[in-house]
Amino acid sequence: MPEAPETTPDPDFQRLQWLQGQLHHHAHCYYVLDAPEVPDAQYDAWFQELKELESRYPQWATPDSPSQRVGGQALAAFVTVRHRVPMLSIRTETDTEASGAWAFDTRVRRELELTTDDPPVGYVAEPKFDGLAINLRYEQGILVQAMTRGDGETGEDVTQNIRTIGQVPLRLDQRQTAVPPVLEVRGEVYMRRDDFERLNARQRQRIAAGEKNEKTFVNPRNAAAGAVRQLDPNIAASRPLSFFAYGWGEVSSADLGGPAWNSHFEALESLKGWGLPVSEWVSRCEGAQALVAYHQRLGHMRDQLPFDIDGVVYKVDRLDWQKRLGFVTREPRWAVAHKYPAQEQLTTVLGIDVQVGRTGKLTPVAKLAPVFVGGVTVTNATLHNEDEVWRKDVRVGDTVIVRRAGDVIPEVVAVLHNDAPAAPSAPQGPCVESAQRGAVFRMPSQCPVCGSTVIREAEEADHRCSGGLFCPAQRKQAILHFAQRRAMDIEGLGEKLVDQLVDGQIVLSLPDLYRLGLSSLAGLARMADKSASNLLEALNRSRQTTLPRFLYALGIRHVGEATAKDLARYFGRMDAIMEADVNSLLQVRDVGPVVADSIHTFFQQAHNREVVEQLQACGVHWEEGAGSSSASQPLQGKTLVLTGTLPRWSRDEAREHIEAAGGKVSSSVSKKTDYVVAGAEAGGKLEKALALGVVVIDEAALRGLLAWTD
Repeated sequence: MPEAPETTPDPDFQRLQWLQGQLHHHAHCYYVLDAPEVPDAQYDAWFQELKELESRYPQWATPDSPSQRVGGQALAAFVTVRHRVPMLSIRTETDTEASGAWAFDTRVRRELELTTDDPPVGYVAEPKFDGLAINLRYEQGILVQAMTRGDGETGEDVTQNIRTIGQVPLRLDQRQTAVPPVLEVRGEVYMRRDDFERLNARQRQRIAAGEKNEKTFVNPRNAAAGAVRQLDPNIAASRPLSFFAYGWGEVSSADLGGPAWNSHFEALESLKGWGLPVSEWVSRCEGAQALVAYHQRLGHMRDQLPFDIDGVVYKVDRLDWQKRLGFVTREPRWAVAHKYPAQEQLTTVLGIDVQVGRTGKLTPVAKLAPVFVGGVTVTNATLHNEDEVWRKDVRVGDTVIVRRAGDVIPEVVAVLHNDAPAAPSAPQGPCVESAQRGAVFRMPSQCPVCGSTVIREAEEADHRCSGGLFCPAQRKQAILHFAQRRAMDIEGLGEKLVDQLVDGQIVLSLPDLYRLGLSSLAGLARMADKSASNLLEALNRSRQTTLPRFLYALGIRHVGEATAKDLARYFGRMDAIMEADVNSLLQVRDVGPVVADSIHTFFQQAHNREVVEQLQACGVHWEEGAGSSSASQPLQGKTLVLTGTLPRWSRDEAREHIEAAGGKVSSSVSKKTDYVVAGAEAGGKLEKALALGVVVIDEAALRGLLAWTD
């Protein structure tokens, strides 16, 4: 709130406060409720009067004033900030039919150990908006920060741009219920279809008028995301953006003035009460059959909705059950995204190329006559592997059905037969007559990039180049994987720069990255001295890393972040991992025969071991531990559940010690649980453990199992 005059309240100050209140109220009526109470002219007059008063008395202007929606100074760059509560992604149910909902309900009931005698699980179902995820942070009811999802752990501060969105309240409504001291609201910034069409019509007028640097936008999502990530907030203010809230991040606890929500739907009702827009298509559903009905109902309405969606999202309603279900890796077990069948179009196959990926996999790619599918112009579509090409019998000259699988990756669904209509861009005459069709596709025997022998492992569908890091195609992708944020985090090492470094024979292997100097970078396109210095600084910072990050960065097939952490935790040292045989690798949690063989094969290759040694010689280092062989893993194969408050260890500390000893920490108690570690104020988990006869121990007993000494 603006600081009041020390003397008797000034009439101008009272007028300013009244104007702010009126403008906040009527903006909510207009943007959120879609029910304006005053004419636009009256709103504009009040707005202008407020701006004049704030200009006359700048000490009374506040960040939550309606005048702050109109843009402001352009930024030099976005500031990266860490999410206090990670913005995790939601698992996608790839089965677009009704069985997708049944599969999710079955998993939830199994994890909750519900029987057929138990009532249906309650869910909240909502549209899966096709926009940009945003986190809004309110303190004492005032919007203080807005962040993009980013990588889930960190995002970009886009507060100035989000302030320009009329549906985002700058000050929350506390007339009905007090707002928590801290409230983070998660939601989606999107663009309505009618607003998108008007925006493009305006852009076409500007292009026709000869205005430079103007263009039309491909789809609403790109237009919305591009507006939010503009450094100039005036550009964002000129775009017709909208917002829906669907969740939350950090919220003050009940004992600190926060809400005591029991259900997800109850929380959404609170958000609505505080003036945040929640979609009218959000619905409570009881059981799988209700989820199926919701998915079908919204699917039938999909083309009539005022905004784009690519599916629906199901969430378990009860918050205690959400907590009990917990997370797997970076995805909640209590939520799933259920997609709709992708949009499909007809086009013609102009050629079939073969691409080589990071792991050496050869993928046939159909080169297509351009076709607009799912909001983008598609010219390439994956054919997956040689068997798939043969199964569908795709050949050059065919008219094919193309769709964007999951609305992301274009793929060829099927070839049309002679009696099917030709695609608009297809040649005249029957689309698949033998005279017009190309030869049957065959995977090349040599890599199209490096000429190395192409191999196909037994019982595998994929062909692979045997060239490894010596293959330029694999080299580029290996470097990009190595540099990504979750690996070595080398900022500034993007695709275009990697292309130049590899094509120019400057970087032939990963260690060459750490041998780069200003002179080797100076001659590259778009590489100024400042950019080169920044890249060298990023490379230098990346020399200090962790063993899990380094393992993941090597790009070993089948080794993701979770497996890299398990390997580092079990073996402790890089040389132990490199020397491990398959049987030793199989002792690591969640490492099966395929993964173990892949790791062993990778480190049996002399050139891969040489890469590790050269990286170390270039100063790349990490902290190593003693590892935890089976002899030093007293909790190997044991499942534990933590409940209540432990006297000396936090939950996270206890989890780390248990996992380091080979144990697994579960969020729910079952007959398969070996121990329940109970602290003060233990609740339902302790009661269930006693009912099932599970062994209950305290922290002291846990320390005994771990042979822990302070």
